[in-house]
Amino acid sequence: MKIGILQTGHSPDELKPEVGDYGEMFIALLGDHGFDFEVFSVVDQEFPASAEAADGWLITGSKHGAYEDHPWIPPLEDLIREIVETGRPLIGVCFGHQIIAQALGGKVEKYAGGWAVGRQVYDFGGTEMAFNAWHQDQVTERPEGAVVLASNTFCENAALVYGDQILTVQPHPEFGAAMVDGLIQTRGKGNVPQELLDAATEKLSEPVSSQTFADQMADFFRKERA
Repeated sequence: MKIGILQTGHSPDELKPEVGDYGEMFIALLGDHGFDFEVFSVVDQEFPASAEAADGWLITGSKHGAYEDHPWIPPLEDLIREIVETGRPLIGVCFGHQIIAQALGGKVEKYAGGWAVGRQVYDFGGTEMAFNAWHQDQVTERPEGAVVLASNTFCENAALVYGDQILTVQPHPEFGAAMVDGLIQTRGKGNVPQELLDAATEKLSEPVSSQTFADQMADFFRKERA
């Protein structure tokens, strides 16, 4: 099965030698599941010819806002709707979670409550899972047909499912401690309140549920669909 990764941003240059770029992080996360991958850097206007270029699709995170005026965002929204029309499975993470919601009629905003940074715990229908997060934007209005899969007191729409075709999540299962620590050093200082950065630093060694969710992502891609 071929997974097309739509890369909507880049990791900081200082961190790439250790953690890779965003597409590479997902290849590493899902690398034990036997998929073939192709990365399309849509943030650099590198788009696939059509939704049929892969069997399933994944949209990465980004430092950009889904509501911002960038030339690559409208064609990405068009591609999302095309993927949906073809029935192919689609997964979105952080910005991917947000742009899918926006493309399908939801609303994304800079959250008045501020930032979520570092390890956060989410309620997946009675099961707690922890992930690293790095976001200020949130999906504030769900599209028609989107059902909440996970939430916490800070982020109501932390994970959404749209039937059996789309799975999206606000935090970052692909982010390990090295990535969060690197973001604190490169993008956090001066942008994120210091007390949040300090709290995130204190939790760097605490476990997260990344591999469990990676297995769920792989199962979602492979699920038999009508």
